[in-house]
Amino acid sequence: MEIYLVGGAVRDALLDYPAEERDWVVVGSNPQQLLDAGYQQVGKDFPVFLHPETKEEYALARTERKRGHGYTGFEVHCADDVTLEQDLKRRDLTINAMARADDNTLIDPYGGQRDLENRILRHVSAAFAEDPLRVLRTARFAARYAHLGFIIAKDTIALMADIVDQGELEHLSSERIWSEIEKALGERHPERFIEALRECGALAALLPEVDQLFGVPQRKDYHPEIDTGVHTLMCLQQSALLASSPAVRFAVLLHDLGKGITPQEMLPRHIGHEKRGKPLVLQVCERLRAPNYFRELALKVCEFHLLCHKSRELRGKTLLKLLTETGGFRQSEMFEDFLTACEADARGRLGLEQRPYPQADYLRRARSLASAVSAQELQSQGLEGKALGDAIHRQRIRQLDQLRAGQST
Repeated sequence: MEIYLVGGAVRDALLDYPAEERDWVVVGSNPQQLLDAGYQQVGKDFPVFLHPETKEEYALARTERKRGHGYTGFEVHCADDVTLEQDLKRRDLTINAMARADDNTLIDPYGGQRDLENRILRHVSAAFAEDPLRVLRTARFAARYAHLGFIIAKDTIALMADIVDQGELEHLSSERIWSEIEKALGERHPERFIEALRECGALAALLPEVDQLFGVPQRKDYHPEIDTGVHTLMCLQQSALLASSPAVRFAVLLHDLGKGITPQEMLPRHIGHEKRGKPLVLQVCERLRAPNYFRELALKVCEFHLLCHKSRELRGKTLLKLLTETGGFRQSEMFEDFLTACEADARGRLGLEQRPYPQADYLRRARSLASAVSAQELQSQGLEGKALGDAIHRQRIRQLDQLRAGQST
């Protein structure tokens, strides 16, 4: 029995990049031997075991043969005669098909180290096309390593496009698609994930609502970049600079979906795109089965981002509604995430990436003033029930109107 460190830990060590976990492959063994050694089996489709002490994953070397559609349609062969090279050949990218032996020798039969040095994401073999999930994984790696200059090889992009053309993405479950999207949104350059999907046609298959934004014009005085799709990518990049939250980045990705269905005669203006976009945001979230928080934040950003931009011009009544609807009084995390997403939208414009966004602090101040209205003081006047609630509401509006008047003097 021989044990090798494989995959991401080998790749990231060569890149001097922080590795999140270590995976191992076992050659020349069988399930019973590992069970006898105290390992715990966890894999159902193929034998994967947890080390009795470290709890790291150890997988028996295996080969795969395509037998159906999607990422589960494989016949797995797992035996003690499967070689390390055979196991590595079934992997997606050359940079993930390297191994380290106990003596630190690098086993690299498919040129992964060379592709690391040349900053290339390249498939190991034609078997890449048998697993449609690899389209999303490769795009995600492009997002992870974009800051290091990595690009996807042209022949790999072609294979990804073939997978899309054959309709294989339709066989992926919503859960697996969402898992890859959420991971990609957490990378340093999530906009590169969207670009890579678009290059191979996968964006139109997976997120047609986002794909149709490209080529849609906007007013140049507000959007020097003009193209709505380009604006969305720029906003996504800004969101990555402002926050690590995938939920914020997801909301930014979807905030302008309504512009994709603006009537042709209205262009390049997009009056009412916030309301037009809400059903599309909900459609995307339901199709991907996005978590509740992601969905709620995306809907709020879609509906209220323009009001946020104009917040310093709003009358007290409208400002109070904005604060209430975006979680200002009951959901502080939601409120802050909303402000961050709106700031990313304001900065995701050509030449305006560094401009300040005073609206965020203005809304925080407005929330503090409105929250300071004392129910106890009003109760001392004999108010209760609905009358008390109405009085609090009126007093908050007065406070916010005074804030607006004060900043204009």
